[in-house]
Amino acid sequence: MISRTLGPEFGGAIGTLFFFANVVSSALCISACTEALVENFGPNGYLVGDSPGLPNGDWYRFLYRSVLNTIGLSVSLAGASLFARTSLAIWVTMVVCLASAFLSFFITTPAMIEKPETNTLTNATSFKYTGFSVNTFYENLYPKYGRDYSTNDGEMVDFASVFGVLFTGVTGVMAGANMSGELKSPSRSIPLGTLTALFFTALSYIALTFLTAATCSRDLLQNNYVYLLPINVWSPFIAVGMLTATFSAGLSNLIGASRVLEALAKDNIFGFILRPMVPRSGNPILAVIMSWFLVQIGIITGSLNAIAQVNSVLFITSYFAINLACLGLDLASAPNFRPTFKHFSWLTSLIGLVGCAALIFGLRPAYASAVALACCSLVVALHLLSPAASEPKWGSLSQALIFHQVRKYLLLLDPRREHVKFWRPQMLLLISSPRQAAPLIDFVNDQKKGGLFVVGHVRVGELDGSGDPLASEHKYWLKLIDHLKVKAFVELSLAESIRSGAAQLTRLAGLGAMKPDTVLLGFRDTATPKDFFRDPTSPYKTEQFDLDSGEIIFPARTSVSTRISASEYVRIITDVLSVKKNICLCRNFHTLDMAAVERRSSSLKYIDVWLVELLTPSREEAFSVRALFALQLAAVVRSARGWQHLRLRVHVVDATPLYADLYLAELDSMDSAVERSNPSLSPARPVHERLEVLLKLLRINATTHTVSEWPALDNFGQWSETSYDNGTTFSRIPQSYLQKVNQIIKSRCEDGAAVTFVQLPHPPKLAPHASDADEPVCEQYLQVLEDFTKDLSPTILVRGLKSVTSTAL
Repeated sequence: MISRTLGPEFGGAIGTLFFFANVVSSALCISACTEALVENFGPNGYLVGDSPGLPNGDWYRFLYRSVLNTIGLSVSLAGASLFARTSLAIWVTMVVCLASAFLSFFITTPAMIEKPETNTLTNATSFKYTGFSVNTFYENLYPKYGRDYSTNDGEMVDFASVFGVLFTGVTGVMAGANMSGELKSPSRSIPLGTLTALFFTALSYIALTFLTAATCSRDLLQNNYVYLLPINVWSPFIAVGMLTATFSAGLSNLIGASRVLEALAKDNIFGFILRPMVPRSGNPILAVIMSWFLVQIGIITGSLNAIAQVNSVLFITSYFAINLACLGLDLASAPNFRPTFKHFSWLTSLIGLVGCAALIFGLRPAYASAVALACCSLVVALHLLSPAASEPKWGSLSQALIFHQVRKYLLLLDPRREHVKFWRPQMLLLISSPRQAAPLIDFVNDQKKGGLFVVGHVRVGELDGSGDPLASEHKYWLKLIDHLKVKAFVELSLAESIRSGAAQLTRLAGLGAMKPDTVLLGFRDTATPKDFFRDPTSPYKTEQFDLDSGEIIFPARTSVSTRISASEYVRIITDVLSVKKNICLCRNFHTLDMAAVERRSSSLKYIDVWLVELLTPSREEAFSVRALFALQLAAVVRSARGWQHLRLRVHVVDATPLYADLYLAELDSMDSAVERSNPSLSPARPVHERLEVLLKLLRINATTHTVSEWPALDNFGQWSETSYDNGTTFSRIPQSYLQKVNQIIKSRCEDGAAVTFVQLPHPPKLAPHASDADEPVCEQYLQVLEDFTKDLSPTILVRGLKSVTSTAL
């Protein structure tokens, strides 16, 4: 019941403690039954007089407890229904015995009561029963603790030990829940029976307390724990009541412990360890035997009071968990939480929660700390090792509370109050097949730096009224996230085309102010796809996406002909830029070796950033918004765990600006994070000095490198937007220029660059509607990108639109 509310980890931990609470309570009740047996039928017992009676001694008492425990085992093996059928007769018997005790206070005259043979702490032989007396009541009104003569060394009694003994009277509050499987109507019988039993117990305890305080001297109460026997009108009434009450309570707890153990086994909390405890049908015989064995260990303890204190701590912990579950359900506003008890409220649960916590730590801080430590250790162990922790068949209160809080804070997260100082990457990675993109997914997980990471996938198709085609696939994407151990969300789209689905995800992925501002795409090239899930040398190898039927989940592309068309790919890029989101194209990430990156002794030592625009190389590009966006992404990657030992290198051209006035105008028009009024950033100064000042202002630890051998674009013509509009730009770029640029970047990559960030040229402007004329233009654009980045280390072509850096604290 707790597990299905708080989740298998917390519920399993509390269930385990509740199981041991029932075991300890059973041991306590059997020990109490033995005490009653010896006091009545032992040497000089109340019911045997001067006859020898049953032999007494530590080993004899252990024998009596074992016999009683074995009788309880026999009844439990016969089935809880046998105990249930006799419970009414047991209750009637105890009511008669209790009524005789109440009547005896009014009938019995004052007398001297002899001490029991088991009390060896005092030399006095008798103590006074005064009958109703105001003086006696006042003498007993305030606490004055004595020694416990039932212990070997006569330990001092305190409030905690008294409470532990009295508390056993209400530990049966969960007895009905333990036996819910044996009841015809648990939802009606358990509340009614529990509340009635508590009311009856409370009245009996209060009445017995006041009657005792008004008639029995303090010496009598401290030196004769069975004082009700000699003052009763007929002593066997009390003897029968003591034996019946304690034995039936011990039997009830033994049966309850076996049912809790059975529930833990059925719910697969401890996996194969408790699997034998699951019965094929009917009575859980092995669970009963295991519970009996643990009770047998518990009855070795000689002191009744010592067992009672452990028992009270374990039960209060269980009640604490029940109050916590009810409080959490109410606070989570779960629509399906509709308690039938009309007087339930979150306030009563909170009072119970605080009361249990205060009581358990106030009575026995050491015991309470030990139980709390055991509970926390079990929660952690079950979370890491329990098979049930990964099974979604139960609800978890933590998930309901998280949902409640996340919804509240998402509403408070106002996009109008965003500030560049607190920007963090919010990434949408669009992939076709995870089989060939596993390293890229792993890399983007490092790149997000605590931001939002959404893995998106587009399936071409449409709804046909027969159901959701993506429903069966979604669970495998969630398994993928677990397998790769990345912190990401999954968004799947069903659309008529890849472009349409990508546009949907670009615009709609996320919620509220938590929406991706950067879209990443794999590169469209002719490289043969690699199946990282089947490659025996791959760290991502797994067979969980290869079904027994032979079907392969996430099939990889098998040929060049199955690629997306060039025009559709380029239009996806232009769609992303048109909605003012940053774009990144990721190439060669199939060569990324994360193990080598994280290994300090490997040859990978750098993260390279090229602040150079391919078509208009200028030193002023290093200070534009799009260049600073690439620089920020590289700095974020370097701050991730496993990348921190790599050094950041920033490359810029060292040449007279070809179009300096154009770049300065662009910098002034954009919302740049760099203060243009800073004299240290004046265009008149050398570019490497200005860049070092900028890095210091941005608090980015990097080394600057100037490239003086960057080639000139001869006969290319001045850069202008018109070149992109007519689609002639990329056809006029000399092949020799691209090869030379590629060689320059490659020479630096060979020094040990793990990842390289370069600027993505603006895509050609295409007509609003797709046409056959788009394909050649887009092919030319992608060919330029392919030649530009050929044989480089894992490369990200970045085009940023937003200012994401700040020089202010």
